Amino acid sequence: ELFGSVEPLLPTLREDGVAVWVLGRGPYPPGVVALQELVDAASDQLEPEDVWEPRDMNETCLYIFTSGTTGLPKAARVSHLKSIMCLGFYELVGASSGDVVYLALPLYHMAGALLGLSPLIPPEPSRVSPGATCVLREKFSASQFWDDCRAEGVTVFQYIGELCRYLVNQPQRPEERQHGLRLAVGSGLRPDVWRSFQQRFGPIRIVETYGMSEGNVTLFNYTG
Repeated sequence: ELFGSVEPLLPTLREDGVAVWVLGRGPYPPGVVALQELVDAASDQLEPEDVWEPRDMNETCLYIFTSGTTGLPKAARVSHLKSIMCLGFYELVGASSGDVVYLALPLYHMAGALLGLSPLIPPEPSRVSPGATCVLREKFSASQFWDDCRAEGVTVFQYIGELCRYLVNQPQRPEERQHGLRLAVGSGLRPDVWRSFQQRFGPIRIVETYGMSEGNVTLFNYTG
């Protein structure tokens, strides 16, 4: 759905040697790679390990674009090592393979992709990543959140601070404490919203974290 914004720039991008990949069937102009067609044609069998294993774990795995709070969005380099370290996120905050994680954060962001989703789908049994069930919602809805939690058996919620504020600002409902949520983990939760959230919705453990896509240090508030 974003291709229309890129299409007028295609001649300039070609001159600069920039490849354009689109996840969709198209049709697209010449020079644009339609990834869905390649995915459909690809074999289900894994290539030999020496083909896809990185030579150096400090090599670039992917780029995450910052939100642009200090200027235009910038591509932050994320190494293979950092990506693998993110697999331990849920184990660090106390989740396990029996949990059901509710995720409504965008998957183009580090919190949603590397911390939210990737630890839940380890490629093989791992001591680092517990693996768990993920309830992946395309768009967060404060009015439907607790209904979703009850319907899906949600036990862990990954948030950014505003999501909790949206929930606290909702009109009170008799059934809003009838849920199995035991852990909320995320970033940017204000102290007043933190207190209101727990007073209103029950003794949910909250683990606040802070990190940056381009940083090399992460903080965890284990003490609450």
